[in-house]
Amino acid sequence: MNIQQQVLVLLDEVLSLNGRGLQFDADSPLLGSVPELDSMAVLAVIHAIEERFGISIPDDEIDGSSFATVGTVVDFVTRLSHA
Repeated sequence: MNIQQQVLVLLDEVLSLNGRGLQFDADSPLLGSVPELDSMAVLAVIHAIEERFGISIPDDEIDGSSFATVGTVVDFVTRLSHA
């Protein structure tokens, strides 16, 4: 399973999208477009990313642009997991 597939599964689980998140692609907008992704859900997603990928996300690395689309989340995870 590649990083994008893992991110889709993670988003679907954390946001309780009941499979809807598995249909997203890299260009699918998230923040501001998926009602389930509010500020509290972003924290839950960050925690899940840290656990699933075994990375620690510094507070100064977190901003809204990282959660704009599925692709930006994948880029965010990829960059931090190779840091």
